[in-house]
Amino acid sequence: MTITPDEVEAPNTVPDIVPVAHTARYGRLPYALVLPSVAVLLVVLAWPMYKLVTLSFQNYQLKELISGSGEWIGLSNYTDIFTDPQFWQVLVRSVLFTTVAVVGTMVVGMAFALLMRRMHAALRVVFTAVLVLVWAMPALVSITIWKWMFDYDYGVVNYLLGKLNPDWALINWFEDARIGLAVIAALVIWGALPFVAISLYAALGQVPQDVVEAAQVDGATGFTLMRRIVLPIIKPVLIILTSLSVIWDFQVFAQIWVILEGRPTSDYYTIGVYAFVQSFGINDYGRGAAIAIVMLLIMLVASLFYLRQMRRIGDED
Repeated sequence: MTITPDEVEAPNTVPDIVPVAHTARYGRLPYALVLPSVAVLLVVLAWPMYKLVTLSFQNYQLKELISGSGEWIGLSNYTDIFTDPQFWQVLVRSVLFTTVAVVGTMVVGMAFALLMRRMHAALRVVFTAVLVLVWAMPALVSITIWKWMFDYDYGVVNYLLGKLNPDWALINWFEDARIGLAVIAALVIWGALPFVAISLYAALGQVPQDVVEAAQVDGATGFTLMRRIVLPIIKPVLIILTSLSVIWDFQVFAQIWVILEGRPTSDYYTIGVYAFVQSFGINDYGRGAAIAIVMLLIMLVASLFYLRQMRRIGDED
């Protein structure tokens, strides 16, 4: 008995066209799910941002703070900022400080990540636990510990240096702003190191071992292997960590303010400290708001660079 093609039962197939109502209902569902979060963000962020922007266009000092209304002066605050030589000195200092802190964080973080890859499993668990404890330490506590470590009279650093050379026993680490900012940069690097090191360690674990072995067979070793194989593969993670470090380090405030006991000289002003001093030190809240807006715009540029790089990586994939 033969079976003709017409008698063959057609396979069950899924309709190519989904009902319009079904598509429309699920098409709106994601927006409905994120709507509460968007509403909370608008309440928490949008209104303060609006007040900050409007304040930057006003003459708002102590008298206006008491009365509750400021005088609208247009772009005068921004004009005063951009014509103030101190602002440009602060901006350059902030950029240099951020560069040193970010580069130091990424280099030391990568070194720790590579070290963790070579550790014995038990030792790696202990090392990771120590990093997590450092990361979990409240910022104020860690800053206070570093302040004690570099204290002029009772600091452990001066004590240890004095054991090596008596002339090094009493070093005022914060008398020279360049040395003081270097110490603060080390503190910033130390605080960010756990997050960066653990993230890079996880990223290195995603590098295919067969690709590394093939490169080693071809003669790639050391720096060449890292530059040609490893870094391109973990590039997305490097971009994320670098962008976050730039955003965090550019607006450093608490480390400088606490270590110098709330009395930093102008040589220690970064843009975060400068904005605070202008706002609450001399009660010029309008000018302080304008500085904060400039800082926000700089951070926005850094964020746009990050998004552009991530989009480029996505297009390449």
